[in-house]
Amino acid sequence: MKREVGDFIEDIVNAMNKALKFLEGLSCEEFARDDKTIFAVIRAIEVIGEAVKNVPEDTRKRYPEIPWKGMAGMRDKVIHGYFGVDIKVV
Repeated sequence: MKREVGDFIEDIVNAMNKALKFLEGLSCEEFARDDKTIFAVIRAIEVIGEAVKNVPEDTRKRYPEIPWKGMAGMRDKVIHGYFGVDIKVV
């Protein structure tokens, strides 16, 4: 089944909401020591970045206030950074 733009937007929103829920009540220091939460948030960033890359260019141009490139770029950093991910940036 072909996915529509709205499906990818829903993926982005859902992953963002999950990341926020995972981080709720944690300080930066607590987050940096919590491997499960780090892993979960990085996974959410991956989902967001993949979904962003599937949003058509014309849609992205209609909403220039959304940091599309930043979201995709963050995904690339966590995917290709492997052991060099700076948790403070995440």
